[in-house]
Amino acid sequence: MNPRLSDEISPRLRCIRCQATLAPDDSGYRCLSCRQLFPAVHDVVRFVPERTYADSFGYQWHCYSTTQLDSSRAYGSEQDFRRRTGFKPEDLKGKLVLDVGCGTGRFAEVATRWGAQVIGVDLSAAAEVAAKNLAQRDFLSFQADVFALPFAPETFDYIYSLGVLHHTPSCEQAFKVLPQLLKPGGTIAVWLYSAYNHWYRFADIYRKITHRMSIGALHRTLQVAVPFFYGLDRGLGKLPLLGRPAAGVVHHVFPVSRHPDRATRVLDTLDWYSPTYQSKHTYEQVFRWFEACGLKDLSVAEIPIAVRGRRPLVSPSRDPEPEASSMYASGPVMNA
Repeated sequence: MNPRLSDEISPRLRCIRCQATLAPDDSGYRCLSCRQLFPAVHDVVRFVPERTYADSFGYQWHCYSTTQLDSSRAYGSEQDFRRRTGFKPEDLKGKLVLDVGCGTGRFAEVATRWGAQVIGVDLSAAAEVAAKNLAQRDFLSFQADVFALPFAPETFDYIYSLGVLHHTPSCEQAFKVLPQLLKPGGTIAVWLYSAYNHWYRFADIYRKITHRMSIGALHRTLQVAVPFFYGLDRGLGKLPLLGRPAAGVVHHVFPVSRHPDRATRVLDTLDWYSPTYQSKHTYEQVFRWFEACGLKDLSVAEIPIAVRGRRPLVSPSRDPEPEASSMYASGPVMNA
């Protein structure tokens, strides 16, 4: 655990039961009021039960602990981070940032490389993997539920959650927890699955079965199925005349990832078929959530559904700023 960052965030930690202050303990953190202990295991403080509905994510991120991390030769995660948040390095430098659903630390690696101090939370044991991957960075991870986060209000300069909130029982309610954790003037960005296209219809039918399979059995199945259907898709696409339409039908009826990297193809497909919850959303929905939380300067990023907003410097009743940015009218229409 990063000692310096741990000392900095400790005064902002709160008990998820009674909201009282937490104090460091030999075994983790203990509530100064109700005396509840939140133990530290493998350098990660646990604020959730041992098993949760996100166990499949813990499995996949342990199996693919470094698959999505950037390297000296590839910056796919940094590119995705920019396209889904609109953030730039100068925005995050020196800021305290919350990564909601940090997984293996894919995006936290980018943010810390840009000079941010990042607190990552994940409902699954993937928090352990992130702690290991980013042990030498300004990063600290907690295993915690988005519906019961252990932080005081107005703690963070920036918050982002990319591809995570739609895997909760209520995406809307999960989002509405987060703006109160922003400092006045702070910014939040989310990226969610889009409801504007319907390529996933067959996948949703299969998910009624696949999300009930053991994660190990599903993984083994996809290790065979993904190479087969990906190869069939690619092979048909090379045939003259009807090849491309035939490949499109195969991909529509048996959707698997088309990522160029083999391991990432299996990981992405596993990520689609394994979660207990998976919702899709529109810009109209998400803009309403942002506005209901009093967020301003709403804008959309490059990849649907990606929305960013800012918490006003003063309370909404005194805020002289307009009710919504000019992008509200144009953003959803342009990206639908």
